[in-house]
Amino acid sequence: MFFKKKPEKKTYDKQNQKPAIKASICNGEMVAGFINLTTGKFKEIMVVCNDKEIEEFMRMYGIEEKVEKIY
Repeated sequence: MFFKKKPEKKTYDKQNQKPAIKASICNGEMVAGFINLTTGKFKEIMVVCNDKEIEEFMRMYGIEEKVEKIY
């Protein structure tokens, strides 16, 4: 009631997945997710609209390196 629940840190397979932001050239819509390094498929996690939401995605998964933007 008085205390906020701490957000849980989520994990991802660092050996086989790479964090990325997929952006549309046409309308600028951005989706945060992970690229599978073996298959090259993109797994969508959440829609992001600005830098604050990208930082929240990075904080949620404990990502410290720069996230690549793909088109």
